[in-house]
Formats: sequence, C-alpha cells, structure tokens
Amino acid sequence: MSVIHAPQTADVLARQDPELAEILLAELDRQSTSLQLVAAENFTSPAVLAALGSPLANKYAEGYPGARHHGGCEIVDVAERLAVDRAKSLFGAEHANVQSHSGSSAVLAAYAALLRPGDTVLALGLPYGGHLTHGSPANFSGRWFDFVGYGVDAETGLIDHDQVRTLALNHRPKAIVCGSIAYPRHIDYAFFREVADEVGAYLIADAAHPIGLVAGGAAPSPVPYADVVCATTHKVLRGPRGGMLLCGSELAERVDRAVFPFTQGGAQMHTIAAKAVAFGEAATPAFAVYAHQVVANARVLAAGLAGQGLVVTTGGTDTHLVTADPAPLGVDGRTARGRLAAAGIVLDCCALPHADSRGLRLGTAAVTTQGMGEPEMVRIAALLAGVVRGEVESARAREEVRDLLGGFPPYPA
Repeated sequence: MSVIHAPQTADVLARQDPELAEILLAELDRQSTSLQLVAAENFTSPAVLAALGSPLANKYAEGYPGARHHGGCEIVDVAERLAVDRAKSLFGAEHANVQSHSGSSAVLAAYAALLRPGDTVLALGLPYGGHLTHGSPANFSGRWFDFVGYGVDAETGLIDHDQVRTLALNHRPKAIVCGSIAYPRHIDYAFFREVADEVGAYLIADAAHPIGLVAGGAAPSPVPYADVVCATTHKVLRGPRGGMLLCGSELAERVDRAVFPFTQGGAQMHTIAAKAVAFGEAATPAFAVYAHQVVANARVLAAGLAGQGLVVTTGGTDTHLVTADPAPLGVDGRTARGRLAAAGIVLDCCALPHADSRGLRLGTAAVTTQGMGEPEMVRIAALLAGVVRGEVESARAREEVRDLLGGFPPYPA
C-alpha cells in the first residue's frame, strides 16, 4: 500500500477541489517554513496520516467491538481492539478507551464516570496552569462542578504540596485532578495519591502533555497512581488529534459508558486506526530516543532563554515545555508573541503564576521530530531573544528561520 504524502493528496484534491488543495499546500508551506514551537503540536508520521485518510473514515461504528449499533463493523472492530491492546501494553494499564475525540472530551468522560453535578473537585488553578476543563467558568467543568484551585509557590513556581493537602482536608473533594497545560516539571503522582486516599477522593491525572514522554520512558507514569488517566494522542505522542483514557479494570465499564453513550456518539474509526499506528511507533526504541531528546532539547532551550535575559518559570524544565517571562526584555507576552509570529516563530502565550502579565509557552516536540538537537536550541534561543528585543528585524529573522529549517524538513521528499 502506498503512503499518500501531503503534496500527493493535494494533487488528488486539485482535480476535484483546487481551492481546498491550495489551502492544504499553503498550510504545508507554513509548517515547513516557520519554526513550530507550540507545545501542544507535533508532526505525525506519514503512516499516521495514511490511516487518517483511509477508508475507515467511511464507517459508522457506535458502540464497542463486538457490540456495535451498526452492521459491517467486523474489520473496524479489529482496528479498535488493536489500538486498545497497544495502548494497554504501552502504558501498563488494565483498560484503555481510545474513542475520545479530544483531551477535553476524555476529561469530560472521566468526570462523568466518577462525579455528579455539584461535586467538589480540587485541581490546579487556572492562573497557575490549570486547563479549561479544570474549573473554568466558561467550560462545562466550572458550570457543573464546584472547583477549588490549588497553586504554586511564589518563589519556586513549584506546586505547593502543603496547600494541596490543606485544601483537600478542608474541602473533602470527591476528586483531585493533577495535570497542567503549562507546568514544566514532573508531577509527584505518589503524593497526590496519598492525599486522595487521606480524604477518600478519586485521583484523576490529566496527562495530556507528558503522556508521550511517559511512553518513551522520559517521564514518570501516572498509571500506577491515578484512578483514571486522561490524555491526548497528539503532542509528544506524535499521533492524530484525539484523546484516550486509561484506568483499572474495576472502573472500565463506568469509563466506557461515560464515553459512549453518555458524552459522545460514533467513534471515528480512521482516527482510532491512526492512534493504533502511533501507539505502535511509540513502543519502539527509536521513540524512546526521541522522547529523551525532546527533554534534552527543552532543557537547553530553557537555559538559552534564561541566558538571554528571559525569566524561565521554575528555573528550567523536566519535560518538553518551557514557560518564560519576556518582561526583562521590555515587552509583555502578547507583544513578544506577535513579534515572533511576524518572524516565522510560532508559539503561545500563557498565564504566569503570581504575575499580572502573560508569558511565553513553547515546546520542543515538533522541532525534535524534525531532527533538531541541542545546537539548534541554542541558535533558536538567541534568535527568539533578538526578535523579542527588536534587535533582529522580521525579514532578517525569517531568512534565518528558513536557513535553519532547510536542513530539517518535517516531511522529507
């Protein structure tokens, strides 16, 4: 079977829908000619892309293997069982649900499996890196549950464990959530398990960001400690955009019923097949090397940014994530992000703990997939700081970005 690369896909589209083909090629060009430092993004393999564009996209498959609500699911049942088995093996979990459409829908399913509206939940506060599903009033979580937020130490930027325990004892939550979209250090899952047991709470690990590092042995696993682990299959894991849940056998039925039929309908079988491909790739020695290189690159990038005058949150990183305050360079996060975007350097803003301004959030998953290493991280840090300071004009910065990327195409021809 031949693998259809993006340019070939565009050729197929060009005959049927040239307008959309032009959009596809424009996005491929954007990804190939700008630095992709968004912490939540990565480049999937051609094999993952092939599964996403496969005939499995045609199949409606509500339910689970062997118990579908539609006929003709014999083949897609095999695909889903393969994805489930690979996920269980990769993460050492007794049960895996691979149907969630996103990380947020996986968290919704975890809440649906364990909680009832009005229950109290303890999670990392939004100003400290908590996700929208951790109690934002604009999100279902903040509307349906009573969230209490813990924070980080003002000096170290590390999770305040004493505060976590005090809040848990005072509020007696039904569940405790550990996980973040902007916390660059490993989470002490054993500590959170201990606190959850003290107050009789479920422990939910939102491992959307570190789960790929877990797969590669570059980060501790939440699976032995959490009642339910929610995760995405993109980011460092390098699979398709989607979610999954991991849990013990005693909660398997509750989790499955929370995904279908409670929170979503038919499974996206082409995406599930692509997840199976990604799980298979993540089980290889090459992926373990990749995951450790992601962390090594992030540490060098963090050190480089600090050396250029930015204030790096927690003083560094254990993961693919780096968060930094550009204020010492004379600009806030939003202004810095705009300058960098104009220069072809793509990253995000994020809240900074105990600060009024916003900072920069960046990650090394995508550039590491492209083959970059520590020397390139030093170069990126210097270029980023020069652009933020206004010392390097956008046009010149774009030339340097293109020069750097010339040796590291995301999809070599």
